Amino acid sequence: MNVAPEDGCCRECGAALKIIDSDDGTMTVECQDCGDVYDVETDTFNDGCMTYYVPMRIQQLREEGDGPDGRPD
Repeated sequence: MNVAPEDGCCRECGAALKIIDSDDGTMTVECQDCGDVYDVETDTFNDGCMTYYVPMRIQQLREEGDGPDGRPD
């Protein structure tokens, strides 16, 4: 999931970020330019966790599920 440039950028080079993973307390981001990978807090992008964290967790849960809607059959 890509982070909008106005919401955040790489702490090393200022380029665009992509969220590549999340867990109960952090999100892992990767810089699309320099390749730096690091963890950030769930509300790093000042969105109340609603723009990035919640959708990312939902996507992960769906991918982990067995059924077509992400729920075990």
